[in-house]
Amino acid sequence: MSSAGPGDGAGSAAPLWNPNFRYFFVARTVALFGDGMIPVALTAGLLGAGRPTSSVGYALAAWMAPLAVFVLFGGVLADRFTPRRMMVAADALRLAGASVLAVLFATGNPPLWAVCALSAVAGVGAALFQPGVASTVPRISTDVQRANAVLRVSEALMTMAGPAFAGVLVGLASAGAVYVANAATFGVSGVCLFLMRLAPAPHDDAPRGGFLAELVDGWREFRARSWLWGVIVIWTVYGFAVLGPSLPLTAVRITEGHGSGTYGAMMAVSGAGSVVGGLLALRLRPRRPLAAGALALPAVAVNLVVLGLDLPVAVLGAGQLLAGAASAFWLVMWSTTVQTHVPPEALNRLHAYDVAGSLLMVAAGRALAGPVAEAVGTSRLLLAGAVVNLFVVVALLGARPISRLERAG
Repeated sequence: MSSAGPGDGAGSAAPLWNPNFRYFFVARTVALFGDGMIPVALTAGLLGAGRPTSSVGYALAAWMAPLAVFVLFGGVLADRFTPRRMMVAADALRLAGASVLAVLFATGNPPLWAVCALSAVAGVGAALFQPGVASTVPRISTDVQRANAVLRVSEALMTMAGPAFAGVLVGLASAGAVYVANAATFGVSGVCLFLMRLAPAPHDDAPRGGFLAELVDGWREFRARSWLWGVIVIWTVYGFAVLGPSLPLTAVRITEGHGSGTYGAMMAVSGAGSVVGGLLALRLRPRRPLAAGALALPAVAVNLVVLGLDLPVAVLGAGQLLAGAASAFWLVMWSTTVQTHVPPEALNRLHAYDVAGSLLMVAAGRALAGPVAEAVGTSRLLLAGAVVNLFVVVALLGARPISRLERAG
């Protein structure tokens, strides 16, 4: 498999923190900080208005469904109009939606349909934004793995900081104030992306067919890479049976057994683990990155076993730390492999197929986790997830196109 775009070697002379990377880093950091506020703002706003708990689920689903549906179209549009333009447009769309929600929550009790509709606007914006992230990183850094690792550390920190800031802001002001801050983050992100100055890529102005033809061409590119579709097929099982159920089951198990405060602390520990995984990815450069990433994933099974057996809080924390580190390390290895092995002209569309499949299966796993846990028990379902996790590792290591794929550059 040939490399596409810039190399990813440790000895590259070009500095990581060039102006374009700094702009992109700030854009991603503040946007992820803003994304972390949304569940807190929705929960506080809707429940504070006397609406039932189910209304929060409807609003969050209204955000995720358009993201899963439209991300494939976002991939085609990013290839057609350039990723930077689409990301700036997406930030403008999300800024508008968050601003309207800020006004609605600040001035009264908005109808649920309006909250869901504006959440759907945010989901469409995320669908237009996400495909361009994958192809932008190789264009702003000659050390793709290091760039991905730095971004992963930032994401982990913002995942912890966003909800915490939103919680404080809700306590001091209101859900409307959180949406004001949320809108501001999209404004900052859009300005930073607008200020980036990327050299034109050869494929930017290439002749293109119709929209449907490009979507089909993206599917052909996807099918032509056995390592790519192999990982995604395995990951659909992983998302449905492990990643999807793990979040609600973890929340229920820790909250019921140890209280909501302990659950919040465990989520912080998991975020700290993600930071550790990102820092490890800064240092380690395995010759076969997907195999190395797969070898880290048994730590997630350890966490599921710890949860399933309902061990003491200190052991639960160790499990969360290990799982966070393993997941972050895998994600850096995966992102870097995709960005350095897929031709730039197809990268946005192929990344969109990855995101769409992952979102749909994770969402399905989350939706079914509750009913299945009620039928068989939370402990059994967590332990079954640990077994599936190990089978997934075996499948990743046993598939030669995946396990033997060498790093590019």
